[in-house]
Amino acid sequence: MAVTPEQIGLCGCWQVIAVRREREELDPRSEGPSNEIGYYATSLATQELSDHELMEVIRGHWSAIENGVHHRRDVSFGEDACRIAHRTGAHALATLRNLAIGLYELQCAKGRVEAKGCKSWRRRMTVAGALNLLRS
Repeated sequence: MAVTPEQIGLCGCWQVIAVRREREELDPRSEGPSNEIGYYATSLATQELSDHELMEVIRGHWSAIENGVHHRRDVSFGEDACRIAHRTGAHALATLRNLAIGLYELQCAKGRVEAKGCKSWRRRMTVAGALNLLRS
């Protein structure tokens, strides 16, 4: 069903795009592939990019996330090796990892990091030190 961005409360957008993905779990006990629908909103007019070009933009967005933030969380904090299965616990750990990366980036921007990277910085960080950073 076609809708306008205004009809769904996204004034200022020109297009809403629905992308169907087939997702396959790596767990052999899973019930097989599942379909997911992702929705994207853009201020690009319909004639600015072809459907193929829009898909490339969407893939590029996710590629940057996977290769940027996720890669960083995995390398610095071993996120992929973490076996916390409960959704609330996994969400809490992801939030703490993001907080730590944010603190690291703020310290880098202020020129206060002597470590060669986030991984070595976090090894030196204590809870008291992190709390002091949050207060400053």
